[in-house]
Amino acid sequence: MDGKTAPQMRHFNPYSDNGGTILAIAGQDFAVIAGDTRQTVGYEIQTRYAPKVFRLNDKAVLAVNGFAADGNMFVKKVKQKLEMYRHAHAKDMPLRAIARLIQTMLYAQRFFPYYVYNILGGIEEDGSGAVYSFDPVGSYERESCRAAGAAQSLVQPFLDNQIYFKNQQPIPGGPPHPVHLPLSRVIALVTDSFTSATERHIEVGDELEMFIVLSRSHPQQSLDPRLNATEVSTTASGEKVFVIRRPLKRD
Repeated sequence: MDGKTAPQMRHFNPYSDNGGTILAIAGQDFAVIAGDTRQTVGYEIQTRYAPKVFRLNDKAVLAVNGFAADGNMFVKKVKQKLEMYRHAHAKDMPLRAIARLIQTMLYAQRFFPYYVYNILGGIEEDGSGAVYSFDPVGSYERESCRAAGAAQSLVQPFLDNQIYFKNQQPIPGGPPHPVHLPLSRVIALVTDSFTSATERHIEVGDELEMFIVLSRSHPQQSLDPRLNATEVSTTASGEKVFVIRRPLKRD
């Protein structure tokens, strides 16, 4: 040895995966966006109430999952831009435009990206339900359903089977598979998805927050009282937004 120290490689990783799971399902004239509230680092539970689903306006709800700090900052910046748009145009930004805005914001940070997976759900201008899913650098597409997070490998195949009817054959001579499921069926599927995910993942649990956005053309402008839903809409004549909170398994 000549007295010189051996070269050392320095590692810098500012990111962390804080667990949890989110999903969204679009119906004919509604959208359901949900997420659990557990925040973890590995097998350590940091907090049992860290919301992952946020109302942007009466037409749009955003779910974020991944690095919690990045997710919270990203939601804050999206809300700021939507508020600026509302003051400039005296109306809320349409859902399709919000999806494009999120794509632009994510792509602008592609060299030091937000480590978050976003799912945007809500009502389009034509009154139809829509779901947009994003990767951390902005690639996105409109879908009927999407899950992300720790239990994605469990939840997404279940949604593919129940929403897209993959690997299901219609009964010979019977009716074809429906294009859209009713709201009551979708709420049940979301609840079942998180109940099963909680049983299999320590990173998922504590509480389920489910946001439901109803188009103004939806035949029912209120939910079954047995669901214990709370309305969080800001206007009486537009779309209706409700939130349902239910306990999940606590380990």
